[in-house]
Amino acid sequence: MSNPRDFGAAGDGQTDDTEAIQHAIEQGDGPLYFPPGDYRITRTIVVELARTGRFGMDGALGTAKLLMAGPGPAFHLVGTHDKSADPAGFAPAAWAGQRMPLVQNVEIEGRHPEACGFLVEGTMQSTFAGVLLRQLRDGIRLHRRARNVLVTHCHIYDNRGVGIFLDHVNLHQAIITGSHVSYCRGGGIKIVGSEIRNLQITGNDIEYNYDPQAAASADVWIDCSEEGSTVREGTIVSNTVQAKYSPGGANVRIIGQHPRVNHRAGLWTISNNLIGSQEINVHLAACRGVTVSGNVIYSGHVRNLQLDGSRNIVLAANCFDHNPDYGEQELCTGVRLADSHDVVLSGSLVHDCQAGRHTVAGAPELVREGLLEIVRCRRVAVSGCEVLDGAPHGIYVEESDDVSITGCTVLDSRLEKKSTAAICFRGTGRGNLVAGNRLGAGAESAVEADAAAGVRVGENWTDGS
Repeated sequence: MSNPRDFGAAGDGQTDDTEAIQHAIEQGDGPLYFPPGDYRITRTIVVELARTGRFGMDGALGTAKLLMAGPGPAFHLVGTHDKSADPAGFAPAAWAGQRMPLVQNVEIEGRHPEACGFLVEGTMQSTFAGVLLRQLRDGIRLHRRARNVLVTHCHIYDNRGVGIFLDHVNLHQAIITGSHVSYCRGGGIKIVGSEIRNLQITGNDIEYNYDPQAAASADVWIDCSEEGSTVREGTIVSNTVQAKYSPGGANVRIIGQHPRVNHRAGLWTISNNLIGSQEINVHLAACRGVTVSGNVIYSGHVRNLQLDGSRNIVLAANCFDHNPDYGEQELCTGVRLADSHDVVLSGSLVHDCQAGRHTVAGAPELVREGLLEIVRCRRVAVSGCEVLDGAPHGIYVEESDDVSITGCTVLDSRLEKKSTAAICFRGTGRGNLVAGNRLGAGAESAVEADAAAGVRVGENWTDGS
């Protein structure tokens, strides 16, 4: 076991221990053990796995801290694996000497504006466990190629950039679990320009990752808009994902390349999470094959869920809600589906606040036509939902075809009615159906429909029927 103190490190937080730590890695016997103390470094410590062989780093049960006082990553883990995770694709030497570089039980704190935590390239089974990363630019940055990455029970907190940054990386089989990723202004978990398969984000607390000065931000941010980028086959499950309002902000945002090429981002499940408090809670754009199910989604300043230019989307058994704990200080609820097709919305509750408008100080002005809006869409099935207290409409459909609304309850239960109609169709359309629902009459009628909207209405139970 290599102890940097044996190579001259002071661990007093003042002495530059960079050379001592680098010597401990290059001349030691593999495992790097930091005794309790504060180790100041001023440049990146490079770990070339082809030279060091099997590598692990331990910080004495979290009592060791590294102070990164220079620009760039504190540690750069470099491997030579350039193929897939298929066992047949490994060079024997790479598997024998480079598998599972392990970092555990250590803190890295930034002491330079451009200081980062870890840069990881060309590795197999890199594992981070019990690591604290704070006051850095980026916490963990994965770049170029990686396989079978595991981040578990870590604290990635109060960073200027991204907590976990998948930056132009070819990455398959990764798990981020049981960790706190919070107060990272560039995003909690962010993917840009990458090819990703089999990414599991599960059981984490991902909170307050936003920048009020930026044009956009998100707690979980997957951006496939760059040519060649694809992110598929993943899950966001059993997390708490919360923030504060910021312009252009979202709790979960998945952006594909283009609505006509919407298979670049998809085959994702967003399930059983608590998601709340942002401009848009869940934003899916140019996606294909996403299921959003079993979540509580609340307090969206613009929408709880916004779907743009996407297809093959299932929204099932979600609770879209507001928080009445704050009395009159409430935010409206809302779901908007736009320019999308082949969408199923079923078994969900969409419940607006009593005021029918934002009453929180500083909230943006709300512009909407319904609690559930379906605009320029095709083949949308809405079934078994409760849409309550919408204003001015419960469900609003515009310029859409083959929209079926069946088996739903659409009512305004407020003493002071704010809904003009339970369901409204505007513009042109064909093949639309409203049947078998329980509908409130609203101030004007239960169903409003333009003559050209192509709506068949029948067998609904309405007030006064």
